Amino acid sequence: MVFVTQTAATNLHHDFLARLSAAAIERTHHTVRYDPGYVAITYPGGDVPSDSGVCSDEVIRAYRALGVDLQKEVHEDMKAHFREYPRISPKLDHNIDHRRVVNLMVFFSRKGETLKASNHAEDYAPGDIVTWDLDPKRSVGHIGIVVDQRSPESGRYMIVHNIGAGPKMEDVLFDWKITGHFRYYGPS
Repeated sequence: MVFVTQTAATNLHHDFLARLSAAAIERTHHTVRYDPGYVAITYPGGDVPSDSGVCSDEVIRAYRALGVDLQKEVHEDMKAHFREYPRISPKLDHNIDHRRVVNLMVFFSRKGETLKASNHAEDYAPGDIVTWDLDPKRSVGHIGIVVDQRSPESGRYMIVHNIGAGPKMEDVLFDWKITGHFRYYGPS
């Protein structure tokens, strides 16, 4: 039996989040057209075409670079705990369920850490996942990853996200209403 000390676990988590931040930044070097369309994909390990996607696909791809298949993880958790997830669709669909921000919010809250959604920049660290509501009248969810690059103007950590122009690294943490703040280190 292997015992991991609290310090070792903290170091592993810090390393994972640093690598997630780097993977998210790497995504900004890809050309991706914003396409929210439904696509049938393989399972597990499926992805929409690499030149297309939405905000959630950038989070999925950053985690996949670290060997974490959110398609599989979300699908398996939804299968086991379907009642915990919003009723977007009457049945499971491994092609799209993991690409929905509301499902990722439930998944990260169930399998990761739910952190305070505050208006204080110092509460957000590289590797954190943040969700927003872009339009409260229509409930338009958005998701991004806090990265270890600071904005020269505000000094805040920047966000890698795709809001329509492909993956970008921008100082947008407080541009919209924050609806969630999470840390997820992958399956235990």
